[in-house]
Amino acid sequence: MSDVVKEFNDYRAKMNEKLLADNNKIVKRIFNLDTNAYAPGALDVKTKELLGLVASTVLRCDDCIKYHLETSYKEGISKEEMMEAMGIATLVGGTIVIPHLRRAYEFWEALENN
Repeated sequence: MSDVVKEFNDYRAKMNEKLLADNNKIVKRIFNLDTNAYAPGALDVKTKELLGLVASTVLRCDDCIKYHLETSYKEGISKEEMMEAMGIATLVGGTIVIPHLRRAYEFWEALENN
């Protein structure tokens, strides 16, 4: 696994474990809601992940972008599909999201090089 991907996943796992161990009902419910929102339903998981990727890009959340990139990659989304979604995100979010687009592209390359 690429260092950038491993570092992201290790940190995320460590901090999620700490947050959930704190036993805060609201935080646990939000985590549960997030997990369930991306389960298959009327929309398939790939579509939901691309929606999450676009929303995360428009909101400029690099951690969220990385999470949705990795999940999208694991779900079999192609680089072309990802870039089309990121094109929409850049259109909707404006030029201010271009730095996030750059980092997303770099993270995708790290996923491909695993």
